[in-house]
Amino acid sequence: MPKPVLTATDGAVRIIRINRPEVHNALNAAVLTDLWSAVETAASDPAVRVAVLTGTGDKAFSAGADLREVAGLSPDIAHEAMRHGQRAMRSIERAGIPVIAAVNGVALGGGFELMLACTFPVLSSKASLGLPESGLGLIPGYGGTQRLPRAIGSAAAAHLMLTGSRLDAERAYGLGLTPLPPVAPQALLDTAVTVAARIAGQGPRAVRSILQALETGRDASLDVGLTTETGLASLALAGSESAEGIAAFLERRQTVFEDLGGDR
Repeated sequence: MPKPVLTATDGAVRIIRINRPEVHNALNAAVLTDLWSAVETAASDPAVRVAVLTGTGDKAFSAGADLREVAGLSPDIAHEAMRHGQRAMRSIERAGIPVIAAVNGVALGGGFELMLACTFPVLSSKASLGLPESGLGLIPGYGGTQRLPRAIGSAAAAHLMLTGSRLDAERAYGLGLTPLPPVAPQALLDTAVTVAARIAGQGPRAVRSILQALETGRDASLDVGLTTETGLASLALAGSESAEGIAAFLERRQTVFEDLGGDR
């Protein structure tokens, strides 16, 4: 039986691929567990600085939760299933390394929520995004009701969730869900890996500190966020990584940042 999640490495970039094309890369408990594990393994590998998450095939990033697995669950078991999905998404969101979603087709329901948990997505021009749960008598359960309003505002998020409408790639770009214009399907993975490689060339401690500051400041007051930033910026300024970066700049040479090794 094929593995539900595949991994490969391209330099300092770990590529993680949902591998269930026969069901449009639907997310079941095993896939969620394997994604969680794959991202944590990447984040703990000193040679890996960025992960790219995508789906197998050209039709789907992920069509969402596998309804055959979750239909008819009792309240207690359903609660645990939702918590498992949320914990997996949160682990990706807080991995400590950037996780770029390369969205190669539909990203619906849990697939869209998975994209939202990533650091940012790169979208194929064929991407189609949505949270259609209300049309099934359900609601998003992997963080969509919380992350989507934070990304695009409460009114736009409410409209998408209440109507079950879909966003095409251009509309998603216009709403700020992706920092890059949509790319041709055949160029998607190369584009995502190129962006990932550029991030991988930055100071690894600096990248992790930026992610930590973003995570802290997302739901904190400005004062709390600034306090966090001051502490992290001070450590960066006094650290060996910035000494190398500044020296390379002044000497007009390429920076040589060391892997973090055990200091992760």
